[in-house]
Amino acid sequence: MSVTLTITKTQVAILELSRPEKHNAFDDIVISELIKCIEHANSLDIRALVLKTDGKHFSAGADLNWMKSMAGNNFDENVADSEQLAKLMSVLANCPHPTLCLVQGAAFGGALGLIACCDIAVATNKAKFCLSEVKLGLIPAVISPYVIKAIGERQARRYFLTAEVFTADVALDMGLIHDISDDLAQSEAHFLACLLNNGPQAVKSAKALIDEVANNAIDEALINHTAKRIAHIRVSDEGQEGLSAFFEKRAPAWQNAAKQ
Repeated sequence: MSVTLTITKTQVAILELSRPEKHNAFDDIVISELIKCIEHANSLDIRALVLKTDGKHFSAGADLNWMKSMAGNNFDENVADSEQLAKLMSVLANCPHPTLCLVQGAAFGGALGLIACCDIAVATNKAKFCLSEVKLGLIPAVISPYVIKAIGERQARRYFLTAEVFTADVALDMGLIHDISDDLAQSEAHFLACLLNNGPQAVKSAKALIDEVANNAIDEALINHTAKRIAHIRVSDEGQEGLSAFFEKRAPAWQNAAKQ
């Protein structure tokens, strides 16, 4: 298996792609394995999902042999293949748990879709990025909704069209990644510690809230919705525990559970 899913004692799902000999490029089999693992993780009562890859490079994008085989397929067969990649992006983007992506080396083509689908992304300072599709006479169609949401239309107009390779500093400036780190393991530990320090249901609700509020008009309906949202979680068991712990100057129950 080139894709593994491991659940830690702290209820963190570690999803790892290991095809270093192929620079972690993905084909139809890898995509299917990733979908199955993410769907399984989505169904679990976990605290976070970490996406990482093994080897020198995060991912070269689509496997060249797979792309070659698709070139000989008809239109309907190509649609079916593309729908699987679209499903992978969707199940990752819609994961109910917080997601953390760790990027090293090269991240090209479809790999940028995986990065953009995650809530938090960290890359090494030597990481390189490229939306390389137009070099092959193709377009980054399936990943475009997620990448454009991450970097904005203006940056997409440049990098979708030029296929320039850009650095981690540029990726940070445009919002594709959130941090640059010389030690991904240390960054992983830092962000997981932050996430595990917070109310599990509150974190999931905060993530869902972003999708509900982003790009919507601040009208009476949205104002009423957000008022009900905070009221609902305030009277929940977790909300009551969090407030009680704060006023009693003690750690909330979920922090103690995470340390066990």
